[in-house]
Amino acid sequence: MSKVGQGMTGQVVAVTGGARGIGREIAAQLARAGARVAIGDVDAAAAHATAVELGANVRGYGLDVADRASFVAFLAAIEREWGPLDVLVNNAGVMWVGPFDREPETARRRQFDVNVHGVINGVTLAAPAMRSRGAGHIVTVASAASKLAPPGESSYAATKHAVLGYLSGVRAELRGSGVELSVIMPTVVDTELATGTHTGAVALLQPADVARAVVRTIERPRFEVTVPRYIGPLLRAVNVLPAALRDRVLHGMVPDQVAAVQDSSSRTDYEHKVCGSTTPAHPPTTGTRE
Repeated sequence: MSKVGQGMTGQVVAVTGGARGIGREIAAQLARAGARVAIGDVDAAAAHATAVELGANVRGYGLDVADRASFVAFLAAIEREWGPLDVLVNNAGVMWVGPFDREPETARRRQFDVNVHGVINGVTLAAPAMRSRGAGHIVTVASAASKLAPPGESSYAATKHAVLGYLSGVRAELRGSGVELSVIMPTVVDTELATGTHTGAVALLQPADVARAVVRTIERPRFEVTVPRYIGPLLRAVNVLPAALRDRVLHGMVPDQVAAVQDSSSRTDYEHKVCGSTTPAHPPTTGTRE
């Protein structure tokens, strides 16, 4: 029988990108709820340190989700430690922000490798074993950019649209198998990934807000989950408007991230670290760096 919906105690859960930010908070809340949690992160030292901080039922592992062999090793290590995986939380993600024609190819490729191929690696490696057992849940932390495409986030939004489309198709194939799929779609969250960006018409979320949505969704599965919740109904309502009116409404709601990062170096360190990007989104107009 599936453990989904029967509480978290004793469940084996893997969280990718779990050393910091949203992933760390997801791991913390799951551990407090009684789950056994494996954190995977490309920064293996940070994953181990976070696991120690979060307690005896948390383990940390090095993991590059874009590297299939690394993902295989991660899942195998979890099974050796605790047995079959009940829940996989695909949380790892990266984002470059700026005008589409200034985006370095390295940044674009890294976003697709992590945000799309990383999710596909997780699904294709975890779901077949879950299906054979007739139980399991894969939760993917995507973004409201799965439904929208803010200026300055064209490639990032493309990766999140791709994830939603991919998971919709896989969900249709898994119908009746006992394996649940869920996509969590938050607006802007206060993490390193969102440094220097604007929130638009909504308040800045905290990692705990997203983590609570993940835990609730594991306990009571749904496929599409927006954070805040009202974003889903609002987008459905906006999308029935005539195109010209819809564009005006979205222009008022959705942040212009090109403008947000204009002449700012606040994202440089993050984007260099996670995307290999050395090209600024906007060249400084005054000849000096902020």
